[in-house]
Amino acid sequence: MTDAQKLHEENRPAFRRENIPAQGYTYKDYLAWGEDVRVELIDGIPYMMGAPTEWHQWVAGEVFGQLRDWLKGKPCRVYIAPFNVRLFPKGDESDKVVVQPDVLVVCDQEKLSDGRACMGAPDFIVEVLSESSRGKDFGDKRNHYEKAGVREYWIVGEDRVYKYILIDGIYQETVYRLNADSKIYVDALPRCSIDFREIIGLALMSGQQTVEH
Repeated sequence: MTDAQKLHEENRPAFRRENIPAQGYTYKDYLAWGEDVRVELIDGIPYMMGAPTEWHQWVAGEVFGQLRDWLKGKPCRVYIAPFNVRLFPKGDESDKVVVQPDVLVVCDQEKLSDGRACMGAPDFIVEVLSESSRGKDFGDKRNHYEKAGVREYWIVGEDRVYKYILIDGIYQETVYRLNADSKIYVDALPRCSIDFREIIGLALMSGQQTVEH
């Protein structure tokens, strides 16, 4: 049985521990699983990625769309998942962290030179919060983004945004409570902001109550 088949048969969010090699999997292994197997690799451990909710897709698409419009004619590029990010790339493909952020912006085109992944830290990452990803978004991913040097990282929830800015190698957190008038600026992209009126409008229609930051 191939690794890809094992992944498809596994219903839990990660491989069974007994199936993982002692040294963990690498990016080379990751490539061998094929494009039809969507996982993230964190410290050599693969995590299956479940189907997102409608709200999750709405938020990710809205953030992506606003960034795409703002970046027209500028050197930075914005991508929406699935797109691989190798935070600590190695020439022999032995690196063990491969993530697929919901939205990311890359300003250094050299990091996109192999055409398959971002090799190194994006400038800006947005993760849309879900119950299945909460632990990773606030835990391992946040730590790895900080260590890799991602300049700015947002976690977007239904009623607030957790904004992390890298200062002297350490993330400084600001939490914004959202309402239908909320607009948050992206420090990594001067003069760029994300308007949450459409995003929060959907939450309000679903009965979510929000307050001003």
